Amino acid sequence: MHIINFIFHIGVVLAVYNFLWWIVMLVFKILRGMGQKHIFEIYFIKAIRYLFLADVIFLVAIEESGGLLLLNYFIIAGLIMLVYFMGKIQKNQMKSSFFSVRTSGNIQGMNSIFNQIKPIFDIRYEILVVTLALGLYIFFLIFPGYAYNPIANWFLENIKGIEEAPIFGFIFKVIGFFFLVSVLLKMVNGIMTVLTGRGLSRRRNDDDDNHFDDYTEVE
Repeated sequence: MHIINFIFHIGVVLAVYNFLWWIVMLVFKILRGMGQKHIFEIYFIKAIRYLFLADVIFLVAIEESGGLLLLNYFIIAGLIMLVYFMGKIQKNQMKSSFFSVRTSGNIQGMNSIFNQIKPIFDIRYEILVVTLALGLYIFFLIFPGYAYNPIANWFLENIKGIEEAPIFGFIFKVIGFFFLVSVLLKMVNGIMTVLTGRGLSRRRNDDDDNHFDDYTEVE
């Protein structure tokens, strides 16, 4: 039960961290201007975001384990963070693929508009920033003292403050609950895939004579 609560807490932390990062980036955009960003700048910012996220998750794992380096907490937190990163890569890849579609008709200006709003995506840089974040997480496991720094502490303190706020705290706890459900479903799906060779998302419906498809999708 304590592990379930820990996963739930990680979900809340991720939600609040993303909210705080959105505020930070909003201020940055106001100061910088709304000009087009280059791919290096985009992935440099994303690397900073993921590195400090790994730092915050590490600090949360330490607190959950009572200030000790309990390996099971750090493994669980690391796996959750990996699942989160993989989900972000898949989501960004889907967005990039969607905006890569060209109109079938010769509609003037449509393709140029799609090119302007198409998000920048490079799988090599995506994997690189995730690898750096996970590498930093492992580094903190060996040298935990480096995880304590002003920026990570600022994020952690504000996350705690928002968690304890009556209205905002409730909203992010709801998000954390759905994150918990999502993680548990992915874990069960992974176990079912290993044991049976197929996951819950593609279950054969052999007993239904009136089905339309061979497989049923479970979101």
